[in-house]
Amino acid sequence: MSPRRLDLPDAPGPAPDGALSAPSALRNRAAILSVLTRIAPPTGRALEIASGTGEHVVAFAPALPGLIWQPSDPDPARRTSIAAWAARHPAPNLLPPIALDACKPGWAARQGPVDLIVLVNLIHLISDTETAILIDEIGKALSPGGILALYGPFLRNGEATSEGDARFHASLRAQDPAIGYKDVVDIAAALNRHGLSLFETVKLPANNLMLCAERRI
Repeated sequence: MSPRRLDLPDAPGPAPDGALSAPSALRNRAAILSVLTRIAPPTGRALEIASGTGEHVVAFAPALPGLIWQPSDPDPARRTSIAAWAARHPAPNLLPPIALDACKPGWAARQGPVDLIVLVNLIHLISDTETAILIDEIGKALSPGGILALYGPFLRNGEATSEGDARFHASLRAQDPAIGYKDVVDIAAALNRHGLSLFETVKLPANNLMLCAERRI
């Protein structure tokens, strides 16, 4: 999974403490958090899959203090960045990052059950096969009634919703024909197959969506 985590061209290099910064994370985290504060369970365990730089989770943890937050990433450099941001913005409910490739089977048995899973900007960077494994494991990892918050760009009825999205989707396919934007209808169907009921689809800036699903009891 980590080789296809793409950095934007204007992203600066690591700071002396290893902290990385992603412009997209700084742009979208407030919008994502506005949804999480509505749908997240008040207490329990929260797992962020593919935490990237760590700039999301250091905002989420203090805003949702009843949850114990577990960031994760398969890339050691990104785990260093997560730890650096956590040191800059300490929160008592934020755990050290763990190594986790959520596109490989078996992790749910080790990490679950959890009450909230947050996944930001990943599935357009992985293949259909990896996406199927990811959703299967998420369904297994969530406790009954647990919540999935899945954010990113999606196709609608097979089409991109802007010229920028169409260009980015095409550029991803040019790098690797197996990756690229997934259709929101297909993802909703996959969630349902794995015991997750989609209860809200939230439109967020830059044509992105937050798919909010609950693990059926």
